[in-house]
Amino acid sequence: MEGMKTRTLPVALVQERNHGDADANLAIIEQRVAEAAKAGARLVLLQELHNSCYFCQHESVDEFDLAEPIPGPSTERLGALARRHGVVLVASLFERRAAGLYHNTAVVLEADGNIAGTYRKMHIPDDPGFYEKFYFTPGDLGFAPIDTSVGRLGVLVCWDQWYPEAARLMALAGAEVLLYPTAIGWDPDDDQAEKDRQRDAWVLSHRGHAVANGLPVLSCNRVGHEPSPLGASGIDFWGNSHVLGPQGEFLAEAGGEPTLLLAELDMQRSEQVRRIWPFLRDRRIDAYDGLLKRYLD
Repeated sequence: MEGMKTRTLPVALVQERNHGDADANLAIIEQRVAEAAKAGARLVLLQELHNSCYFCQHESVDEFDLAEPIPGPSTERLGALARRHGVVLVASLFERRAAGLYHNTAVVLEADGNIAGTYRKMHIPDDPGFYEKFYFTPGDLGFAPIDTSVGRLGVLVCWDQWYPEAARLMALAGAEVLLYPTAIGWDPDDDQAEKDRQRDAWVLSHRGHAVANGLPVLSCNRVGHEPSPLGASGIDFWGNSHVLGPQGEFLAEAGGEPTLLLAELDMQRSEQVRRIWPFLRDRRIDAYDGLLKRYLD
């Protein structure tokens, strides 16, 4: 649009497999963030629960030993990493808030290494292989974007990605980008048609959030097979991390292998798109009371 100054934001997504423990995983993250910064990235998104395996495949009190306070050792190390490379870093940690009180928490580290803000996962699944309700208390910080030097970030986490309400509330609060640290995969025993349906639905949900809100979307998933401690088939995390523009267009997309995914966001495009698709203008806020009910019996 004429008269509108272009503002670009180089971004990077670190799509990785589990390397064994927090120290090994953070060492790989440090390498990838250094590569991202060298490539010009100013915003780096990590996958959900990147310090460990996806431990929610079973219910075990021993797994709570993986949790840590925020601020804590990982935020100190990740903050130093962000400061070293001058990037805003979106991390995903198992937060120990108090004895018996734990959250699945995204942490945004500012480019100076300080914590810019946190988001506690609001929607908590409880499905075969994804027993998160055993571990995580639902978030109590609401859907509040986090202001950073690269913009106002609407950070959500994995299962939140299926809820248009979460994306909408972030958009209504002024988020300029939606970001989803993610750990999603399929049962290896499912047939290929079912696997394709699941992955396609996941991508489609993100594209819908981008279109409905006129915002770019970043979703960073993990990859690799992780066996089940229960003797089940485990999970094949499918990767396919992606960066979308505000009309749902693909700016970058990874496959199923460890990948440093790079893209550039045009931060003015949301303004342009919302002028021709004024969905926020045409919302019937006087007619949405039913959304506050569980079901309209």
